[in-house]
Order: sequence, then structure tokens, then C-alpha cells
Amino acid sequence: MNDLINFLKTRRSTTAKTMIAGHVKESDLNNILACGIRVPDHGALNPWSLTVIKDNARSRIGKEVLVPEFILNNPEATEEEINFEKNRFLRASVVIAVLFRPVSHPKIPSWEMELSTGAVCSNILVAAQSLGYAAQWLTEWYSYNDRMIKEVGGNPKIEKLAGFIYIGDKEKEPVERRRPKIENVINILTK
Repeated sequence: MNDLINFLKTRRSTTAKTMIAGHVKESDLNNILACGIRVPDHGALNPWSLTVIKDNARSRIGKEVLVPEFILNNPEATEEEINFEKNRFLRASVVIAVLFRPVSHPKIPSWEMELSTGAVCSNILVAAQSLGYAAQWLTEWYSYNDRMIKEVGGNPKIEKLAGFIYIGDKEKEPVERRRPKIENVINILTK
């Protein structure tokens, strides 16, 4: 079987909570990003942007954005919960924020631009995993937080975070999860 097909049929995300920070080679990161933006994009509008969060930015964002915003929305938060938010981005070596930036166009609907943005996330995820890294695409509470959207260069009034792709190392291979049965999700029309 073709190596690419075999990889795609067996690829599995490593959850960020079981990930460990390691080192992502700069050349690998550049390849991952190049693959990320090589997606279907009707009209070549590039209705997305990427922000790479690495090195000290991971802890700075935890302290300056995640903790205050979490406490604002969770005033009864425990010290353990606050520390989790502070260290959230430290679980991975690199976190890539993918921002949906719709472009006004008379013929191309926003929906197609959203799909292209999702394809960016998927390409980043698959590229990172194909290089042997642990990776997961997440959209958690901070994906919907205006301050976080601003932190990655977005305008919360018109732009959205499609998610964060965590990239790091894995201590062990992820376990397989339940997958849909082909007959339950694929219809074939012949007439």
C-alpha cells in the first residue's frame, strides 16, 4: 500500500494533555507551515493567518492572557485550575494559532473561506504527525476569547480562531479510538 495512504488511514492525534515539550526542528516547523498554507482556496484569497507561539511566548501568554481571562470568567477557580491555564501552552513545544480572516468577495461565500481555514488546520496537523511529532488540533474556551484573538493579531468583531495546533513530543504512541463505520457515513450514488 502507498505510504501516504497508509499513514492517513492510521494517523492519530496525541492529546495535548499527554504531550511533552521537546524540540521541533526549525526546518521541520518551516515545512509544517508551508504544508499548512498549501490548501484549496477558491480565488486565492488567503482568508486565514497563522501565529506561531513558541519559546518564551508560551509562558508569557499563559501569564498575561490565559490566567487573567480564565479568572475573569471563573472567579471561583482553584489555584490548581489557574496553574493549569498558566502552563497550558507549555505542554507543547510549539502552538500554532490559525485565525479565520474572511475577505469580502462578490462571488466567493464566507463558508468556502471557513472551509479553507479548516483545511489549513488539518494540513498542519497531518504534516506535523507525518514528521513523527505529537500533534493535536484544539478549540477550547480561549479560541472564543476576544483578548486571545487580539493576541494573535485578529479583530474579534470579524475574525475567529479556527483553533490551535499543539506540536510536541510523545511519551508513547496514542491509543486508537472508535472510528465511524464506512457504511454509516458514506453514501454511494450510481444512478
